[in-house]
Amino acid sequence: MARLADYFIVVGYDHEKTAGPTEGLGKIIQRFPQKDWEDTPFPQGIELFCQPGGWQLSKERKQPTFFVVVLTDIDSERHYCSCLTFYEAEINLQGTKEIEGEEESGLIQPAEVFAPKSLVLVSRLDYPEIFRACLGLIYTVYVDSLNVSLETLIANLCSCLVPASGGSQKLFSLGAGDRQLIQTPLHDSLPVTGTSVALLFQQLGIQNVLSLFCAVLTENKVLFHSASFQRLSDACRALESLMFPLKYSYPYIPILPAQLLEVLSSPTPFIIGVHSVFRNDIHELLDVIIADLDGGTIKIPECIHLSQLPEPLLHQTQMALSLVLHPDLETADYAFPPPRTALSHSKMLQLFVIASLMLIKKGEIFFLFLLQAAFLGQRGLIENDFLTKVLNGMAFAGFVSERGPPFRTCDLFDELVAFEVERIKAEEGNPPKMIKHVRELAEQLFKNVSCTCFIWRVEMVTLKI
Repeated sequence: MARLADYFIVVGYDHEKTAGPTEGLGKIIQRFPQKDWEDTPFPQGIELFCQPGGWQLSKERKQPTFFVVVLTDIDSERHYCSCLTFYEAEINLQGTKEIEGEEESGLIQPAEVFAPKSLVLVSRLDYPEIFRACLGLIYTVYVDSLNVSLETLIANLCSCLVPASGGSQKLFSLGAGDRQLIQTPLHDSLPVTGTSVALLFQQLGIQNVLSLFCAVLTENKVLFHSASFQRLSDACRALESLMFPLKYSYPYIPILPAQLLEVLSSPTPFIIGVHSVFRNDIHELLDVIIADLDGGTIKIPECIHLSQLPEPLLHQTQMALSLVLHPDLETADYAFPPPRTALSHSKMLQLFVIASLMLIKKGEIFFLFLLQAAFLGQRGLIENDFLTKVLNGMAFAGFVSERGPPFRTCDLFDELVAFEVERIKAEEGNPPKMIKHVRELAEQLFKNVSCTCFIWRVEMVTLKI
């Protein structure tokens, strides 16, 4: 059993300290519990990460926002920090502090301004939708001054224990008339991605995503930028999940605060996301592959030789993914096309189909890895630049160490490599048959990630977000 949430933190604007003429600082106003858990250190620097663009006063009340920050501690354990930020009215009697670009007037002008405040949940579990609902309830009770004890809500949240994996269900309530259900994944080794993989393909396209996929496998630096913090989190999550069954062992920072932009000059590979407001600061990076999530483009510097998937695997993967993203492509030129049928009934299923295809193709790649030199030599791939770099990388070394002897629990990837590679290769010339098989595999993935489902029924309050 694991705690659903390790810490609840309230971070507010610090009126006594500033980081510059127009930049403020944040400070921790409250935290629960007061003492650190022995097995989970309190996240240092959370004030920076819950306001990645910097702490600034506003002349207008902005809409509440939600995103998830990922922090990695000294033991390489990840902590997921769900942040809900809203703005509270305050009276500015100084009149000399610049507010979001407004020039100093030198006059004392009492005025109402709005200061940001963040509610943060820190957990070792990655349940973003559950935490969004919990923070939404706490926020609603707070701003509407409802007759519900905030201390009780937070205590119930931090005392809730959930199974780590195995498909178990957990029904709990924060104590405000709400009922929530968490269903854990069947296998904790399989990635839980929600709709993030589907969104990444929609935002960047097949070729760009495959280029990023090759970039992380060959240990290049990848940087996302977007005007949305949530898009940054989703894109980093999706790219890392496409590496499965390999695990990313380099710096992974989906949302990098403004004060830490110097990290981008690190000599090590990374997956990092920054807000588009810092576009000019990242423009001159010469050894970083930059992906614009809002514009749908990637920029590969001239000094980087990006190794691609070997042929015919690259072409086969592109075609298979095209059938998923554009199911009408196969019959687009027919004079009398058959009735169009949707490949999936929701974005969620589309995600699993895409992920399934990536697993299928990578199943073939890693089947080559396991037999290494003899298998590669028979197919003329012994000198292949992409495979050589992946085989010599840290991710593959970790894969061999983790998935080799002695006995370990198997998952869907093992079944794919053991039983399905030859079958799928035989189906490459029959797209309908291949899609049917992928749907079957997608259903297995869907069952595994059902932990994203939850029941949310509130009888006493109306959520604001």
